[in-house]
Amino acid sequence: MSLRQLPTAALDTRTPDHRPRRRLRLALASAAAGVLLAILWSFELVDKVIGDNVANTVLGHDAKGTAITGTVAGLLFAFVSGFAGTFTACNIAVAASVGPMSQVSGADGSGTTQAALRALLRPVGWLALGMIIVSASYGVIGVLAGDRLPQLSTEVVDGIPVRLIQSSVVFGVIGLALTYLGLAALSLLPDVFARRPVARVVTMGALVGGFLIGRPYPMFNKLFHWAVDTGNPLYGALAFTLQSLGNILLVTLIFALVVLISRGRFLGWMADPRRAAAATGALLVALGVFTVVYWDVRVPALFGFGWFPRMPYN
Repeated sequence: MSLRQLPTAALDTRTPDHRPRRRLRLALASAAAGVLLAILWSFELVDKVIGDNVANTVLGHDAKGTAITGTVAGLLFAFVSGFAGTFTACNIAVAASVGPMSQVSGADGSGTTQAALRALLRPVGWLALGMIIVSASYGVIGVLAGDRLPQLSTEVVDGIPVRLIQSSVVFGVIGLALTYLGLAALSLLPDVFARRPVARVVTMGALVGGFLIGRPYPMFNKLFHWAVDTGNPLYGALAFTLQSLGNILLVTLIFALVVLISRGRFLGWMADPRRAAAATGALLVALGVFTVVYWDVRVPALFGFGWFPRMPYN
């Protein structure tokens, strides 16, 4: 048989040998980026300098120090404090949702504004659905359980606040889930969402909603106590839903801006399977590893459990 008669697959020696190596290198580089981000992260900057100032500016008063008076004030505080906490360590992983959202847009490549809007609403809607299911459910559970939840406890075990133990467990699980999804997107692990991109986005939304289950952010803690004090599970569900919507507002706006400016062409560019897999996998692995390392290595090290490098500004 001549070389010309050989099947194309037999000639393409790069497919079995080099592509898996490239994906593995990308995964390792993304994981290293996640570890580096956990080392460099400044919670003082994102929680206090950015978060507090944003909330104070939007609300027009001291967000932490001013009591929540009334239902409307409480629900407004829920959304604003969620937006103010966009860049906190308990929320930054929401940026990983951009990749999966790009894969369920249904963009037709027409380049019209109308098509871009249609392509935008679908992924945002699926993300919000998964998120609201979890956050609203936890709002109801939170109000009914009240101070029995570790998240609202002021107790300390072996020097670590109980609420931070809950944070480490919850964010450790979420971080591992994000990392798995990233490795699966890179075809390095079995992909449970193969040919089911919508289910992937809904799951991402559920993980974003799950951030509330471990969040130790002081303004969320204040909101949580207000919801429990009302004794109304409906208020809890609505407040936690608004908190989550505030959490994804900035990422959604950036995603929308890119889609609209490009008239949907960005989604068409991301429609390439290899490109989409690389972008999605890299984001998920990097932010998944960051979440695990930050909450399960760096935070315990602050209380004498293990060691983690500390920057001078921390």
